[in-house]
Amino acid sequence: MSVWKMIASDFPLPEVKPEKEYPLEINLDQGTIDDGGADDNFTLSPFPDNVKAYTDRKYGATLFWYSCTEGRAARIIEIIKATLQHTESVELWNFWLGTLGEHERPFIKTVTIPVADLTPHEIQEWDIQQVWRSPSRPGDRPTYYCLRVTK
Repeated sequence: MSVWKMIASDFPLPEVKPEKEYPLEINLDQGTIDDGGADDNFTLSPFPDNVKAYTDRKYGATLFWYSCTEGRAARIIEIIKATLQHTESVELWNFWLGTLGEHERPFIKTVTIPVADLTPHEIQEWDIQQVWRSPSRPGDRPTYYCLRVTK
């Protein structure tokens, strides 16, 4: 199916939608996507699948954005801080949503960081990780990235 971003927690996560509609311009000739660049231009909505297939957390929310700006990352950190008032950790997952063959079981790379040390830079680094290095190569396995944020 596709690469997916999810925030998971043992406490329900808020639903977030942009405050207004923004233009989406895709230029295939230049290979660019412009989504208006506003820092509130992302969506956090209930995860549409079984969260337990990816984590042992109870709740999941899909994170959708075209790029992780510093401001968007800062807003995610505020959501994480608010959620950590009710639970011990929050996980950000960057993974392949879909069925994998038995030989394609993913590698899972987890980084744990205390919320006091979390900056927009860590969120941006998590966001750009490549789940598939070369999916067309036989036997290639995806890498799922988990950024675990603790109190």
